[in-house]
Amino acid sequence: MRVYLPLTFQRLADVAAAGSVPADVEKFVAEDESEEAEYAALMTAADASAQLSSGSERRVVLAADVVEMEGGVPRTMWASVHVDLDDDPDPDDDLAWYASQEITDLLAGR
Repeated sequence: MRVYLPLTFQRLADVAAAGSVPADVEKFVAEDESEEAEYAALMTAADASAQLSSGSERRVVLAADVVEMEGGVPRTMWASVHVDLDDDPDPDDDLAWYASQEITDLLAGR
């Protein structure tokens, strides 16, 4: 099952260093397997990401494929990360997609 985890850039750096997202991070799931439902879950997580920061930071959402909703999410389950291209994002803008293997480079160039 695909879950969407709202983070900040600092929290993404923390979980990347730890190799796992803690169990207490909120998880959003699509209502069904349609592309529209997946997009809605991603954008709901993006809204939650904006609430984690001052609102002027870029939204960050980590997507992962998990077997169970409970517990942490190890790096081996991470699928992608979605972020705004600029600080002070427009909440109606789409997020850019990066493969999970690109997280280190993304963090270095933020």
